[in-house]
Formats: sequence, structure tokens, C-alpha cells
Amino acid sequence: MTTPSAGNIFMVVAPSGAGKSSLVNALLADDPGITLSISCTTRIPRPGERDKQHYRFVSDEEFRAMRDRGDMLEWAEVHDHYYGTPRDRVEDAVRTGTDIILEIDWQGARQVRGHYPQAIGIFILPPSIEALEARLKKRGQDAPQVIARRLLAAGGEMAHASDCEYVIINQDFNLATQEIRHIVAATRLRYANQAARHAELFSQLGIRKPVATPSPSTL
Repeated sequence: MTTPSAGNIFMVVAPSGAGKSSLVNALLADDPGITLSISCTTRIPRPGERDKQHYRFVSDEEFRAMRDRGDMLEWAEVHDHYYGTPRDRVEDAVRTGTDIILEIDWQGARQVRGHYPQAIGIFILPPSIEALEARLKKRGQDAPQVIARRLLAAGGEMAHASDCEYVIINQDFNLATQEIRHIVAATRLRYANQAARHAELFSQLGIRKPVATPSPSTL
């Protein structure tokens, strides 16, 4: 689905503990023009997490049934739990021209790109492995063995940062928040987005769609 629309899909990718959720929440609080895709997961809620607000918490059986019906845009098994993006909310956003943001892992981001090549990837990196470990311990939500497993997985996850168009190093949270806002703002100003959002104005001004330049292989 490569037809330009006024809405954008933003995929925020990061290893656990890099600050992905905090940055996404700051963006959502500041920008009413973007909505959150609520992922499904089979893990138990962490302290403070609410069903259908942070995640849709489902059983293994319910998740597999949704997957097998084709209701998932993407899904993966991470740290012995299933995670997935329900298809309907993203499709509705694209159809209506609404910006939507997905908190997702690198495997899921690749699957989403198979459906929406125009999706924007933003990878969040910690300033160091030591800082990542300190953050995981500070939040006090995981057992020591779980933290060790997440740290072992982090290296492989961060190797996929090159899959994304943008990379934010989350050393200073306020700076990182500004940077993700800038990415969203710049994306909205791309030609295809402006042309879709202001189609009537572009027509009045006589601005036509650019003609695709043939590649050398087609000449």
C-alpha cells in the first residue's frame, strides 16, 4: 500500500529499557494530532499498566486465535511472550489520514513495512549498555534473571538500528523528546503528505503530481 495519504505511520523501535514508552507518552501528551496503536501482548501487566490503555492483555489462546484469523498486522514472540499489532486500528488511521505511532520491536517493524513501505522507523538507543542496565534495575519491574536476559538480547536488537530512517540516543530525555517531535514535524511537511493534506490548494495553485523518472533498467 504505497498510495500517499495525509496520515503517517511512525514505528518506534528500541531494546527494553531504552525509554521508548516514556518518549512516546511525551509525544502523545504534546501532540493531539497523533494516536497510539494499542498492541496486544500475552505478558502480565507491569505496575501501573492498564488494559486497553498501555496494551491489550490477552491469553496465549486468544492471541493465537487473532493471529490465525489474520487480525494481526504483525506479531512476534519476545522474551517468551507474544506481542502483536491489531490490523484494524492502523488500517483505519491510514484510510482516514490520521497519524499513528507504533511501539514495536525490529521484527514487527519489518513486517509492517511489508504492508506499508512508507512507514517511518525511529530507533531509540541508550547512551551505553551500562546505562541500559541501570535503567532496567531502577524501574524495579523485572527479576534479576529477566534483566540479564534482556541485556543479552539488547545487542542483537540494536544491530537492527540501521533498518530505521532515524536514530535517537536517549541520554538526555528532554533533548530526545524534542528530537522525536522534530521527526514528526518534518515528516508531515514532506511533499507527498502536504499534497494529500492540502489537495484542493495544490490543485488551485496548479501544482501537479511529479512525473516518475524512469530507472536506467527501464530505458
